[in-house]
Amino acid sequence: MNTDRLINLLAAVALIELMLTIGLGARVADVLAVAKDWRGVVRAFVANYVLVPGAAAGLLLLFRAHPLVAAGVMIVAACPGAPYAPPFTALARGRVDRAVGLMVVLAGSSAVIAPVLLKLLLPLVSGDGQGGVDSGRMLTTLGLVQFLPLCLGLAVSACRPGLAQRLSRPLQRLGAVLNLVLFGAILVVQFPMLAAIQGKGYAGMIALLTASAAGGWFLAGGDAAERRTLAITTAVRNVGVGLVIAGGSFPGTPAVTFTTAYALLQTVVVAAAAYALGRSATAPAATTTTPAPGSHPGATPSASAT
Repeated sequence: MNTDRLINLLAAVALIELMLTIGLGARVADVLAVAKDWRGVVRAFVANYVLVPGAAAGLLLLFRAHPLVAAGVMIVAACPGAPYAPPFTALARGRVDRAVGLMVVLAGSSAVIAPVLLKLLLPLVSGDGQGGVDSGRMLTTLGLVQFLPLCLGLAVSACRPGLAQRLSRPLQRLGAVLNLVLFGAILVVQFPMLAAIQGKGYAGMIALLTASAAGGWFLAGGDAAERRTLAITTAVRNVGVGLVIAGGSFPGTPAVTFTTAYALLQTVVVAAAAYALGRSATAPAATTTTPAPGSHPGATPSASAT
């Protein structure tokens, strides 16, 4: 087995473990509350599946990116539902209960919507035809490694909350180890390409992050806490899913390099922005005691690298 296939397998295992942990830590009541608010769901879907991919496509055309870099950008843009949106929302004094619900809804829906988006958008930003993906295979893969583990975790959380609580902590630790190994392997294998990213590339990443957060902020209804919640939920992309797609469709290419670099950059930038928003808030939101993904009441929230 070569290194690219090994990294792709490791990314799939890490994603399965991550989705299971998210499901175990989420409260079904939070997910149902978000799902029943159809206006909020529509705003979140427009922000995450229309504005962010649209901004990504516009930036790619503006910067005239290499086709395989463009593939990595569009993969990131098409994959919302990052697991550390709720902890960052708590840091920003947003509505953590809604962040948890939105995370689950977006992570589950992206298993179906992301392959469709990429099938439609990759040819538009790939000038020499290198951006093609097998949407049917991608849909099957995401269904198995993303949607099913998430549903299993939610089912255990709803039917056996005690078991879910006992499993959450060791699974969080296992997830941290898997993510460290995955990113370490990618950094070692792709270090020359990561080191070759120019300032223009990082400027494009910052521009995409800013556009994503702005889209969530201006589309959100309600008060400032609601705006902070959707802005952060929209800004952070689920790069665990992105690495599975990039590694499966474009192994060993700049698509994987961009996805990795964006994962590291967005973590630092969004964490700093969330901290600044929290400092500027006059009072914490009443719901910030809701447990983050991978935890239950009484557990310590933790964020995953993916």
